[in-house]
Amino acid sequence: MTALERGPSLTEQAAEALRARIIRGSLELGEPLSEITLAAELGVSKTPVREALMQLKRDGLVEIRPQRGTFVFTMTADQVRQLSELRAILEAAAFRLAMARRRDALVAAWADIVARMQAALAEGDAESYRSLDGEFHRVLFELAENPYLLEAFAGISFRVQALRNRLSRDGELNRASYADHVEFLELARAGDLDAILTLAARHIDGTRDHYVADLEGAADPTEPSSRRARRRLDGN
Repeated sequence: MTALERGPSLTEQAAEALRARIIRGSLELGEPLSEITLAAELGVSKTPVREALMQLKRDGLVEIRPQRGTFVFTMTADQVRQLSELRAILEAAAFRLAMARRRDALVAAWADIVARMQAALAEGDAESYRSLDGEFHRVLFELAENPYLLEAFAGISFRVQALRNRLSRDGELNRASYADHVEFLELARAGDLDAILTLAARHIDGTRDHYVADLEGAADPTEPSSRRARRRLDGN
């Protein structure tokens, strides 16, 4: 008997589309989500949208607040610090394992990604750059060859990428990020794990500090960043 081939369900397609919007930043942090509006935009009924939002809740990208509605996730400064602490723990473990088990493969993968990052920066393509930034870190966990570690990273990766993408709108921060990734590659080639761990701690701390500064500069930490930007431009 020939196995049936099944494509993605409408729920999976809706979840992927909404996940991409949140991570990319076209849906802002704290933004309310209307099932009716999203269903109309995606050309589906409300049911797959409702089920997709439940998936995104499990991903940590959506918050469902009783009696209030559904919103894109938001984080306080303390939550960003806590997320960064967990990320630092997981990445340190991944660096140790990947360097011990698959260093040559890691160097080869990173060399390709860094070259594409350089091209994206040169072209001013911030969207491609931030996608490559996420790929750089995901490869690290894949080459650590520990499925439990990869699963733990997957549990926070969507939030990390969504926060990273908000910062990558700043060209200066992207250039500093690129310099760090070049250095990661050079240190991996040299096999200098201690220096990599030091750089990783600095890299994560820098991302944390920039985002915390952005949050603490807002009157309301749940206010969408696009609205905060308009307030700042208006001088309010």
